[in-house]
Amino acid sequence: MALEMGKPVTDGRAEVLKCAACCEYYAENAEKFLADEIVKTDASRSFISYQPLGVVLAVMPWNFPLWQVVRFAAPALMAGNVGLLKHASNVPQCALALEQIFHDAGLPPACFRTLLIGSDLVEKLLTDDRVRAATLTGSEAAGASVAAIAGAQIKKTVLELGGSDAFIVLADADVALAAKTAAQSRMINSGQSCIAAKRFIVEKPVLREFIDQMKTHLLAMRPGDPLDDSTQYGPLARPDLADELTKQVEDSVEQGAKVELFGGQAKPHTALFRPMILSNIKPGQRAYAEELFGPVALILEAKNAEDAVRLANDSRFGLGAAIWTADVEHGEELARHIESGAVFVNGLVKSMPELPFGGVKKSGYGRELSYLGIREFVNQKSVWIGKAEPVKDKTE
Repeated sequence: MALEMGKPVTDGRAEVLKCAACCEYYAENAEKFLADEIVKTDASRSFISYQPLGVVLAVMPWNFPLWQVVRFAAPALMAGNVGLLKHASNVPQCALALEQIFHDAGLPPACFRTLLIGSDLVEKLLTDDRVRAATLTGSEAAGASVAAIAGAQIKKTVLELGGSDAFIVLADADVALAAKTAAQSRMINSGQSCIAAKRFIVEKPVLREFIDQMKTHLLAMRPGDPLDDSTQYGPLARPDLADELTKQVEDSVEQGAKVELFGGQAKPHTALFRPMILSNIKPGQRAYAEELFGPVALILEAKNAEDAVRLANDSRFGLGAAIWTADVEHGEELARHIESGAVFVNGLVKSMPELPFGGVKKSGYGRELSYLGIREFVNQKSVWIGKAEPVKDKTE
């Protein structure tokens, strides 16, 4: 991961451990999650049976090259499906390593295959009758394309797409802790994470304090060689991604955004992108409407809690969100009004095997992880068994 997409080795080791925990979770729980579910009806016996669909194509991104695949593969394979992996073209060694890991674990070779192909061949796979379903983690455009092709073939899809997660800080929050967590969240994977906090919606009384403290934490983070254990964030995955992020920032500043922390690229066509903070984020700016996939924090001012929820929901994305407040009951109430697949109150948004992961609106549909994730790629079959009639004696 460090060599192919710039993830610091310390983060890479943590990702590997997370993958291992996910595999262990499904090894321990899959049988329970897939057991026949008895349902009382007018039958003598009726139940829901969970049976595999067959071959599932996974189109996966480069930002978490191992975790994105394992969180699909562990439940799908435990359910009895076959996995075909079309990984991002810039992480081929990660893709081949995953295949080797599953084979080393004892799975028959045909149960999991890495396909070193370009995106131009995805349609051919989706239209092959042997492929029964597909899952994609990636951009909104890629998701729309895969969903359209699969839909024409009447095939099930799960999509986990972009996000522009809201991080709400109310006036009664522990601002010091919120600001420290905000900096960590924005810098997950050098800011290249769907569920990294991106829009920081702060009530006016604590706005300046929050910005100042977050700035301090961001400036303290150390960039460097991804192979160096002391590095806290590395370069973006490719120079063109840094160029595009720079353009989004420049356009937003021209449209009225204010730079609170200067950073970004040292020069064009280079991958290192230092953290930035933009404030005065308003409708009509690219930063307001688009996902910024890199270490740029966007500050939005909220009049009150209700206004904060309004701003959080004023996005075409709906993946994750966080709410920071001293009143936990109020935080829970607000969480129910946030349009997203997950809301964390007073905590860092993250994925974990126990909770379902996925989004709403343009962030996709379907769920990965938890018992819901393992039931996405199965036939949820209803079985109804009537009462047996006595067999008549043919001699009568």
